[in-house]
Amino acid sequence: MTRLQIRHETTYEYAQPVVSGPWRLMMRPLDTHASRLVDANFIFTPPGATEWTYDVYGNSVCFYTPDGASQRIGVVNNLVIDRFPAALAAQRYDPRSTLPLSYSDSDRIVLQPFLTPATNDAERSFMQWIVSQTGAPGGLALHAVQRLNQTIHAQFDYGERNEVGVQSPTETLKRGAGTCRDFAWLMIETLRRLGFAARFVTGYLYSPGNAGIRGAGATHAWCEVYFPDLGWLEFDPTNGLAESSDLIRIAATRTPEEASPMNGMVQGGAIGQLHVSVSVDLIG
Repeated sequence: MTRLQIRHETTYEYAQPVVSGPWRLMMRPLDTHASRLVDANFIFTPPGATEWTYDVYGNSVCFYTPDGASQRIGVVNNLVIDRFPAALAAQRYDPRSTLPLSYSDSDRIVLQPFLTPATNDAERSFMQWIVSQTGAPGGLALHAVQRLNQTIHAQFDYGERNEVGVQSPTETLKRGAGTCRDFAWLMIETLRRLGFAARFVTGYLYSPGNAGIRGAGATHAWCEVYFPDLGWLEFDPTNGLAESSDLIRIAATRTPEEASPMNGMVQGGAIGQLHVSVSVDLIG
């Protein structure tokens, strides 16, 4: 077991006091067999009312409405999480996990939103790249996903980008570079076109010493892929990781736009300056 302490601070600074409606926060993980939430608390600036719910995917969501006007809207998310390492050691397979992948009819009904691509490829350049990365027919589906995970990690340059939003797969291919969210989205949309169910995941990354780890010190993004015999497995193409205990999952969605940790609006359309800091520390 690994116990981690996470501090995630998000602050919007405005030139004058602003009045805000509800802010949608997605920063609280759910308990699973691989991760246990030991402690969680928010610190709000200014104080305000909160309301908790679950989104359509079952992710935990908090709506925070600040009290009155303020020049600063900030949220500090403090978490203590126990992680239970489980290395990827797939020892069981059935015929459905060879290529081409085959899902049962009942699974396919549930998985359909994660099987359907959400981006266009008008120039066909994305599909040409996919064909160039696809090996011979047959073989284990897990190995094909692992190869793609390593290919994106090796072929593309990583660089931080403060702009809101995610590049399309075609744009990432043209640039040959991107952020963690761009690489996750490229992998997801590639896998969907190859018949895999895949979803977008946001959370945090524990990187002791930052040795060779890309995306530390901020929120992180990766993907989950569904296998008939293994269930949902995590792959991080930014760092070439698979089922790593260093990945701390907060939420999973069909598209990146649905996975924002914090979004809201202020009256009058004032533009705020955004400051974000994240620390993930080992405490036991």
